[in-house]
Amino acid sequence: MEASVEPDDDELIARAQGGNLFAFEELVRRYQRRVYAVGLRILRRHDLADDVLQEAFVRAHQNIGRFERGRPFGPWVARIAANLAVSHLRSPLAREQELPEGHAETPASAPDPLGSVLAGEARELLERAVSGLPAEQRTVFVLRTVEELSYKEIAESLQISEGTVMSRLFRARERLRLALAEYLPALRRTEKRA
Repeated sequence: MEASVEPDDDELIARAQGGNLFAFEELVRRYQRRVYAVGLRILRRHDLADDVLQEAFVRAHQNIGRFERGRPFGPWVARIAANLAVSHLRSPLAREQELPEGHAETPASAPDPLGSVLAGEARELLERAVSGLPAEQRTVFVLRTVEELSYKEIAESLQISEGTVMSRLFRARERLRLALAEYLPALRRTEKRA
């Protein structure tokens, strides 16, 4: 009995460009978590990340015919999501909305309870620090460190220069370093007691 081999992204894209909805649904299945994570990390709200997820794939479907085969699909759809999230941040409505309590993502289970607590505390501190970044810096930070996009891809996606990308990323990292500096000694002491 032969094992079925799943088609690669390029094959799915070719089928989707030919009008095959099942092929596009498979692309959605493969990348929906990544797209949702981009929206959540930039917007900090699950409901808005859901909206970004849906709209990003609607736009991807509308533009799949123009997608250049051979290029990776994941970064393309992640950039669509990032652009949608940034557009929302720039809207007047976004300035009126407050960050809800308990917005952080649920952490994956850790191998031991103490490790889980420490990882949870560190993740919470980092999430809080990233949330405190200005929207432009947070967006560049997420696209570079989480989505691992190049400076050029970020610049094209946000329609800014690569120099601006580097500058925002530098300022974001500096702010994070300063924000986390006061907490690091306490976390290290807790780790050593374990």
